[in-house]
Amino acid sequence: MAKGIYHAPWEKAFDRLLSPLEEFIHRQTTSGILLMICAVIALVIANSPLHDSYEHFLHEEFALRFGSHEFSLSIHHWINEALMAMFFFVMGLELKRELLVGELSSPSQALLPIFAALGGMLLPALGYYIFNPSGPEAAGWGVPMATDIAFAIGALSLLGSRVPKSLITFLIALAIVDDLGAVAVIALFYTADLDLVALGYALLMTLALVALNLGGVRRPLPYVFIGVLLWAAMLASGIHATIAGIVVAFVIPIRPKFHPATFIERIKDTTREMQKSVELDPDIIHNNRLRALVMSLGNGTRLTQAPAQRLEHFMHLPVAYLVIPIFALANAGIPINFGDFGAVLTDQITLGVVCGLLLGKPLGIAGFTWLAVVLGVAKLPSGLGMRHIFGVGLIGGIGFTMSIFIADLGFSGNAEHLLAAKTGILLASALAGFGGFFWLMLATGARRGA
Repeated sequence: MAKGIYHAPWEKAFDRLLSPLEEFIHRQTTSGILLMICAVIALVIANSPLHDSYEHFLHEEFALRFGSHEFSLSIHHWINEALMAMFFFVMGLELKRELLVGELSSPSQALLPIFAALGGMLLPALGYYIFNPSGPEAAGWGVPMATDIAFAIGALSLLGSRVPKSLITFLIALAIVDDLGAVAVIALFYTADLDLVALGYALLMTLALVALNLGGVRRPLPYVFIGVLLWAAMLASGIHATIAGIVVAFVIPIRPKFHPATFIERIKDTTREMQKSVELDPDIIHNNRLRALVMSLGNGTRLTQAPAQRLEHFMHLPVAYLVIPIFALANAGIPINFGDFGAVLTDQITLGVVCGLLLGKPLGIAGFTWLAVVLGVAKLPSGLGMRHIFGVGLIGGIGFTMSIFIADLGFSGNAEHLLAAKTGILLASALAGFGGFFWLMLATGARRGA
């Protein structure tokens, strides 16, 4: 045992084992690679003898009972309605941070990615509409509007130092605005008939959350408890329940209780008191005064951090490495009938999604960026050219998670249309990812050689 430090018998061995794993998990590419693996696994299962068992499992009912009351959803719905609310919660925390203190907090910084994101939403929707102007197929117009941030950042990160850091920052800001637009589309256009009573309860829960914020409550548990009630009320109201995650995220305090300089002064005072207490009795188990000072120091550390940022950091790993992969496993399983595959590829929905993601995204992102620069509304970051922006536009055509999510909403109850939409999403996302990667590899190589 080192002086003043106690190690459990296996602690050092565990540290040696876990450190490389933690380093691997925190790499930006890991989330995108894991999503890809889960999507491939789902496709293999859906096209194997396990297909019927796979579908049967997803449609199994899972119920929560409270006395005579029962709350029941299929496993597929628990994943898409409940687990994805956690994804929306983390996305809401990211949005709030960027809007208040991040890349989107300054109008001069925000205008370029906002313009790019608008183009990256409008032109894909238009591309889809060209193929599906009416009928039940038109409900999928929102499918190609969304960019999968994990896949996109992962694909860009694979290029390593070849890519300017400002391009990664631009893509992150663009994807965040894109996510905000997707949330607005879901809330406004993919909402079922409203239950006004349940909506009233949802409003009451929202006001209670706002009261917690105004009251300076910084512990997460009260927000989580009321957030669960808000989720249930929204599920009953007809508004998609995952929006509750965004609402809760936006009321979590973003400002810490203590300024760091104030905390440093408190640390100095506390450590002096701790030193005096240690001299009287070094055993913290029996020294109540010392234990109280250590707890005070811990509370001060917590209150010097922004609650929203602590939660974002805490929730990022389980959402990125558990929630989203489970979503992929439950939603990317597309049975491929090779006899009818040609018909699926030429389906108007498939063509609309492919056109939107593969053509609408790069043309919209690059076109609106160029327009913003020409009009003098914004300027390109140093070191970036339009070839970089077009490459990011191609990568923006990776629409996996949010696109599948919107497709499930738009074509709920219509398995044939949903199959066509998912086929288009997977095909376009794969082509967009590879196309954007190789385009930027050539573009950045040309830049370095110039």
